[in-house]
Amino acid sequence: MGFRENLKHELGYNDMAVKQLASLSGVQKRAIDNYLRTKNPAMPVADAAVKIARALGVTVEYLVLGEEQPLLLEIRKISRNLHKVSVRDRRLIADLLESMIKRKNSEAKAER
Repeated sequence: MGFRENLKHELGYNDMAVKQLASLSGVQKRAIDNYLRTKNPAMPVADAAVKIARALGVTVEYLVLGEEQPLLLEIRKISRNLHKVSVRDRRLIADLLESMIKRKNSEAKAER
């Protein structure tokens, strides 16, 4: 897939309208519409691609090439499901992660 297809997929994945993406990224709606054209879609300049990728929570490499780093893919899977649990459970998940990081850091210090 190319930039157009990946951008279209990410808009759907994030349940985001072009207008929202324009607002979040600072890239004009008209420009984004041009990237999404079916016939002869435009390719963004590097700074616009970076802004769009950041707004969508993906890498520019993913938008351009469709290749996603494994860690980023895992994070996106987790984040996609976080809205399905209660606020209380999200806090518990955050506390668990923080506890795991502290444990890992203290184990690393003990090994030195």
